[in-house]
Amino acid sequence: MPRSAEEPESSETRTLIARAFTLVEDVVYIGIGALLALSAAMLLVNGALGLWRATMDGAPLPGVINLLDRTLLVLMLVELLYTVQVSFREHALLPEPFLIVGLIAATRRILVVTAEFSVADKTGAGGQGRFRDGMLEIALLTLMTVALVASLLMLRRVRDPAKVSAPRS
Repeated sequence: MPRSAEEPESSETRTLIARAFTLVEDVVYIGIGALLALSAAMLLVNGALGLWRATMDGAPLPGVINLLDRTLLVLMLVELLYTVQVSFREHALLPEPFLIVGLIAATRRILVVTAEFSVADKTGAGGQGRFRDGMLEIALLTLMTVALVASLLMLRRVRDPAKVSAPRS
């Protein structure tokens, strides 16, 4: 079947539009990456200043808990920055970095809840209710952590079945 004169022009137009969308996508990824990097740096500085203030005020333990929370949040932002970098380089979204961010988020919350319980007044009013709520939150976060780890293992098994089922010597 003979080709019409419009088909090459249509193909070139599609290629041009696809390149324009790729350029816009790259600009968005660069913007997101810059914002994530700036946010991580600001949180790190803010966490250090908060720890310094809490130490100078004579209450270093709440400052350390706050620093732990901020530091793990910075770790999440850095992992998101890595995800943006991979998406920018590969022009594809991969699930593993997002699962790792979820795993870091769940671990962060478990650590923060546990640390808050260690300094909380357990004898005050409502202490039993707060304890029960905290334990429920930790249980749900633990289940989420197990689900995320299982998802990572399944993805690894699907992507590279030879490594997973290879006999150990």
